[in-house]
Amino acid sequence: MFLHTHPYSPFIPKNAAKLIVGTLPPPRFTEKVFKEGDVDFSYGSRDGYLWPILNRIFSLNLVFETTEEAIQQRKLFLAAYQIGICDIVASAEREQIDASDLGMKNIECRDLIFYLKENPTIDTILFMGGNSKNGPEYLFRKQLKDKGIKLETISSDVPREYQFKIGNRNIKTVSLTAPSGAANRAVGAIPEYKALKKKHSNLNTIDFRVLQYIKYFV
Repeated sequence: MFLHTHPYSPFIPKNAAKLIVGTLPPPRFTEKVFKEGDVDFSYGSRDGYLWPILNRIFSLNLVFETTEEAIQQRKLFLAAYQIGICDIVASAEREQIDASDLGMKNIECRDLIFYLKENPTIDTILFMGGNSKNGPEYLFRKQLKDKGIKLETISSDVPREYQFKIGNRNIKTVSLTAPSGAANRAVGAIPEYKALKKKHSNLNTIDFRVLQYIKYFV
């Protein structure tokens, strides 16, 4: 059994307004055995799409390499745009060493409500995926239920939007299409993607995510 621990502490800049929430990076990040093109930071896998998407949206000219420069570029961007990252999974056990959410067992979660209380300027959670089993939204819903906090629907269209309250504070959640290759098949089934693909034959699944993410990151 492989103990898959999260290699990065939450990165939440002062006055953060948005919080990116996923699960775990690939196991090689825990073991610090990187591939060429990986960045030793959250969402730094060369196979992931989050930083390439943000690079396009904000014209960041990011480098994609295992260097301190690459890390600092991402931290400076997050601080400048008041965006934090706090993945919900602290650790999980795996029988197979891969990055699938479904393969996680005996999951230990970070208390996101604690981090939200510690950072009172956060008003939006951006989930990197929907409510599939062991996904970030799925695990967060369990935390809310355990604490007796109600999650209300704002929109059932993809990306789905919800809201909840901590005291008098209203916090919105958005379930973005996951920035991973594994989610490409799900993108292909989204009616909006199919409609856009008919109009723009060169559109691909990453282009679609760029269009989706712009609304919530900018």
